[in-house]
Amino acid sequence: MRRMKICMTTLEFPPDTGGVGESVKRISAMLRNAGHEIHVFVFHSSRCRKEVNGGPTRVDTSEQDGVFVHRYQHVDRSSKQSEQDIASDAYLELQKLHDRENFDLFHAFFLNETGFLTTLLAREVGRPVVNSIRGADIHKNIFNPKTYSQSLWAMENSSWLTFVSRDLERRAHILAPSTRGRTSAFWNSIVPLDFDALDRPQLNGQIRGTVIGTSGNFRHKKGIEYLIQACAELAEETELTLLMVGDFVAKEKSYWNDLINGSGIADRIVVTGRLSREEALAHHHVVDIFAIPSLRDGCPNAMMEAMLARKAVVGANVDAIGELLSDREDGLVVRPGSTEDLVRAFRELAEDSDLRMRLGDAARDKAIRDLAPARERENWLDVYDRVVAANDPVYLDATMVGG
Repeated sequence: MRRMKICMTTLEFPPDTGGVGESVKRISAMLRNAGHEIHVFVFHSSRCRKEVNGGPTRVDTSEQDGVFVHRYQHVDRSSKQSEQDIASDAYLELQKLHDRENFDLFHAFFLNETGFLTTLLAREVGRPVVNSIRGADIHKNIFNPKTYSQSLWAMENSSWLTFVSRDLERRAHILAPSTRGRTSAFWNSIVPLDFDALDRPQLNGQIRGTVIGTSGNFRHKKGIEYLIQACAELAEETELTLLMVGDFVAKEKSYWNDLINGSGIADRIVVTGRLSREEALAHHHVVDIFAIPSLRDGCPNAMMEAMLARKAVVGANVDAIGELLSDREDGLVVRPGSTEDLVRAFRELAEDSDLRMRLGDAARDKAIRDLAPARERENWLDVYDRVVAANDPVYLDATMVGG
């Protein structure tokens, strides 16, 4: 494949926090190393400066590890500024960036906001466009009547769609049958980690008994209610600690605090608050069982990290969690939303250290084999090869736009 200039669009990019941003960073580095010139346009970046040289700016451009990062931040001109105003301003800035850089291909991550705008611009300027669906964009946001039609249009008018699980791909085929034949589903990847090099966390006597750990930005979709309830039931028969590495999303935080306080095991639950990635990973030193009881979750980094850390993983049978884990071979798979299943799995693992070790070893082996960056890189290059080879038809010739 010839060297291409590719524009990726995303809602977040490190040091902004979030799983999608981490994925975009990883993928952009892979493609840069494959010889392509990568630009990342970040919507709503909190890292964008409000003024440059005394005047307002909407886009800050910098270079991060060989990738050009353009951080957009809309200017608040009115307390009643509409979503349409914000979206049209973002579209204009993305269009200006293309006018300057003349991209060969666009690649949007997450259908909502980024996907529709990116697909519209790509079609108007006669460029192919890939949309990567990560999870919530068609698990939850597809139920929003305000954005449903835009999401559906973006899927139907993509040159190619990618998914992080086969469950997501199947739903897209149901929602937009015309997408069959131009989709791919493959997992995220993860670079092997040396956990022994990480300092053991200082938890000041907060940990005792069997440690059931989980990590991430905690919200309803993570199945937190069922996790807390399961630990409360199990705590009646065995000593345990529920270690939650991370924090609750702001809009749900008061609800979860009330739930913990009323759980009967508030003194057995440790919530670390937001940590750096290295600090968070270090907590695997004290975890006996890693729980990821999500109701929906794409392909979560937290589970892949736990697998690399040789942890016995209990995961819900949803999205890539259920696809990656083979029950009783390299983890225990439970029904989503089932407190009963969680209690049973936690009890078995708490009582059987040999089973924990066997599942943990098998999980690490699978992560090294099936989640290797080289495999994901080949998947992305294959997608781009297919898009370029298809000579994807466009709605408007670039020379006709505005004419």
